[in-house]
Amino acid sequence: EFNRTVETFRNSLSQYRFDLCANAIYEFTWNQFCDWYLELTKPVFANGNAAQIRAASQTLVHVLEKLLRLAHPLIPFITEEIWQKVKGFVGITADSIMLQPFPQVEENGFDPEAEAEIEWLKEVIVAVRNIRAESNIAPSKGLDLLFRNLSAENAKILEKQTALLKAMAKLDNVQVLAANEAAPLAVAKLVGNAELLVPMAGFINKEAELARLAKEIEKYQNEVKRIENKLSNEAFVAKAPEAVIAKEREKQAEYQSGLEKIQEQYKAIEAL
Repeated sequence: EFNRTVETFRNSLSQYRFDLCANAIYEFTWNQFCDWYLELTKPVFANGNAAQIRAASQTLVHVLEKLLRLAHPLIPFITEEIWQKVKGFVGITADSIMLQPFPQVEENGFDPEAEAEIEWLKEVIVAVRNIRAESNIAPSKGLDLLFRNLSAENAKILEKQTALLKAMAKLDNVQVLAANEAAPLAVAKLVGNAELLVPMAGFINKEAELARLAKEIEKYQNEVKRIENKLSNEAFVAKAPEAVIAKEREKQAEYQSGLEKIQEQYKAIEAL
């Protein structure tokens, strides 16, 4: 993620788009480094082994040091001040951040597979947190999380990251349901094609959950209708490349599948 930020920053700088440079720094610092990575390292520092703790520490300090160098042209005084405190942790003895090289894009520093893995994990965590907020469940309350229609790829991610997911989303148990396995009454969210189910026995608010699901149904119906209108537009179909049309049809199928799953959930809760 930092390597992509360097790429964005340098490309924007070459076009004299200093606003985009500032946006790139802000987005990475706030939304990636602080909001997510710092939080993801807390379970590691609390319960990880020595190698995991060492790896997380090294990543934190090395990315911070490089981030200070990248931000230096925009906020020189504060970056110099913080860098003086950080440099020792990465073995730098130079007198000033101004004497250090400006970060370059590392061609071998991209890892789409790792990015996709963490993005999926973040989506699951956010989905569980949204369920908590929408159902007025305290952040300290441990929950169970059930997965249905989980792809083989995401099942592998879940197997690797279950401990981190449980710590970040405050989960007591995580379970993958078989294809035809019945689930208890639960609040459902979709992450891709996977259904996330949080059993709500004892504290579900039927009316509130029906209202939430109604909004989800409307959202998916609007998306299906939007794509239907696009695909029924002869001018669009005539001009658009086949790959674009195929992508729209794929998205339409995904939204339709998601709509049907949410409608099933709505009927199940409505019948209580």
